[in-house]
Amino acid sequence: MPEFLTLVVGATALVAAAVAGLYLWPLGHRKLRLAPASPLDFDAATAAAQSTTAAEATDPRVRPESRSRLLSHGSRSARAVLLLHGYTMAPEQYDALAEVFFARGYNVWIPRAPHHGTVDRRAHHRVGAGELTAYAQQAVTVAAGLGDEVGVVGISGGAVLATWLAQTRGDVVRRLLVLSPFFGPRQAPAFAVRPLITLYGRRVLRDRVTARGYSLAAVTRYLTIVRSLPRTARRTGLVSAAVAISPLDTVVDPAAAVRVPRRIARANGIDLRVYALPESLGVRHNTLDLTALDDRAADVLRRYVDLYEGSSASTTSAAVGGQGL
Repeated sequence: MPEFLTLVVGATALVAAAVAGLYLWPLGHRKLRLAPASPLDFDAATAAAQSTTAAEATDPRVRPESRSRLLSHGSRSARAVLLLHGYTMAPEQYDALAEVFFARGYNVWIPRAPHHGTVDRRAHHRVGAGELTAYAQQAVTVAAGLGDEVGVVGISGGAVLATWLAQTRGDVVRRLLVLSPFFGPRQAPAFAVRPLITLYGRRVLRDRVTARGYSLAAVTRYLTIVRSLPRTARRTGLVSAAVAISPLDTVVDPAAAVRVPRRIARANGIDLRVYALPESLGVRHNTLDLTALDDRAADVLRRYVDLYEGSSASTTSAAVGGQGL
């Protein structure tokens, strides 16, 4: 009996140590903080964007429809916007919305994220958190050279990067719109997120791919960036912040989708505009997939731009999700 008791106590101690390790293991947030790049003028920013698009045009690994896109009026504009696509997606996700911004006079930069938009549909499984933040940093530096006022729109994982930029590049980012922001998974309770990051992000466990084609290792890279956001939101000079979500979204935590940007908005003394798409539209996680809406798609896209611009007509609340556009 004493020997059995010793084994039980020993096993219990090992389990307790393992559990403690999952919650105490540092996640390496400091590695994601990058020094701001040197500012670019319009010509240099345009050259940087064109260099990217030219390299992708000659890279057989990049799908032609998924190359980075620059929509330019030919000179520095009063407003420029950076559009960051979602995980597993590519720049074409923004084709329709980019045209709406461009028609309103914006210069628009839509860069392709690392390991995305390639002929290897599993390449995005390898994306790293440091790669993502470096990509976002380079992208906003280009956008800053394209216009006097710069803002960022991000969807899903791209919304994580947009939010990260709003807090780390407060010298540049003045407007923020996040669509279906992936600040936490809907399917997992909050207490499980840190162990998820540790086990899959550090490859303690072998990677798994979900039914949606999401690599758990890759997903945890975005969650690591969420964890790197300042505990106390910074006042940066942000002048508008908004979020658009769908009540039919089964991917993102709806509470976190609003809570994170609201904290940033409050730190900057502004209201967060929240738009819940009507369930009748049938739009789910990809709130840019509006092809089934016919004429109504244009109304949704205009609403997104109004939200970004902080138009008084766009002020809504999560409670109006059932109302029409």
